Amino acid sequence: MKMRTRVVGARKHVPDGHRSLRSCEKIGWQAKAPAPQVGQTLSSVNPALSAIERKSATRGPRADHGGRPTSVQRSTRGSGLLAVLWLSAALAAIAFSLSVTVRGEIERTSTEVDGLRCGYLASAGIERATMELLWSATSPDSKLIPKGSTSVDYVFPSGNVRVEIIPETAKLDVNKSSVEDLTRLLMALGLDAGRADEIAAAINDWRQPGSNLFDGYYSGLSSSFQPPHASFREIEELLLVKGVTPDIFYGTYVPAAGGLPGAAIGEAGSRLARRSGLIDCLSVYGSEGAVDVNTADPAVLVAAGVPLFTAQAIAAQRANAPFNNDNLGDLTGGAGGSRMRTEGNSMVTFRATARLRLANGKLSDLRRTSAALVKYMPGGSEVPYHVLRWYDTAWSD
Repeated sequence: MKMRTRVVGARKHVPDGHRSLRSCEKIGWQAKAPAPQVGQTLSSVNPALSAIERKSATRGPRADHGGRPTSVQRSTRGSGLLAVLWLSAALAAIAFSLSVTVRGEIERTSTEVDGLRCGYLASAGIERATMELLWSATSPDSKLIPKGSTSVDYVFPSGNVRVEIIPETAKLDVNKSSVEDLTRLLMALGLDAGRADEIAAAINDWRQPGSNLFDGYYSGLSSSFQPPHASFREIEELLLVKGVTPDIFYGTYVPAAGGLPGAAIGEAGSRLARRSGLIDCLSVYGSEGAVDVNTADPAVLVAAGVPLFTAQAIAAQRANAPFNNDNLGDLTGGAGGSRMRTEGNSMVTFRATARLRLANGKLSDLRRTSAALVKYMPGGSEVPYHVLRWYDTAWSD
């Protein structure tokens, strides 16, 4: 029977051909077996040592006799460091992108909230102006809005509101205006004579029963339809009329003479000046005769027969002080004077522009404009007024 003995003390001399037996000495035991013959492997002498040989083979190259890592080990460590650096860079890029996205979303949400607050502030201004104008009409001795006022300013804790008061008599009736008035109006809005004549004829064809002058044009559109050949029920129907574009209907901006660099739009010296549109000059509730001289657009005054230079002078003068019945006589003697009046009828458009107040007390650059068309009812009515149209988004200087 084979016996295993502990190797203690000095190591035995092992010939060069049998140095692999020293691995057995390192683990503290040695098998008592005959010495291997020439050409015989160690595993054939003792099968238990084959596992040690295989384990040593799978470990790969070891450190040299000086304890330094081999070139393979140094390459492996360098690859690991590069991988860590690339992973750190990727995570940093993801974090930066996420922070930019979150910041953008926060700013967008803040702007949306401020816009919503501005909308409510503008609505409050319209409601207050509506009630104060009603009070001024029913209580002449304690007017909250002076007679002939075209605008009123309100200061609220959360911001300021400017409300423009535009009677419907400041506009022409789109259903009753003559073709000549419409042509003069379109030319005053910057259109050439040929195009102005064509659009005026198309408006008249739309509202004229039995007319079919432009039916072929409407039938040939990709979304074809037939004009009603009846009165306009909403002023927005003009966008369907042949030749009317959004720029003509809503207005646009044109280069201003003598513009100064850095001046904001609507301020003195701006490089751009707003050109009014049909929505500012025509209405389904407009005047059939005289128009309000204090609030009518200069293009409307020109359409009423007032010369262009006179209309511009009227606009400049009323900016300082509104006209009243006393000084209106100076205008009625001239061309188009018979078609001018002061104040309006019982239908008024209130257009409010609101600006929020910031924490530092300054007004925000964000603005929101809303408008409402209000009809005041005769005295003694159950409801003093009706809101006929409400515009959440409107335009104002």
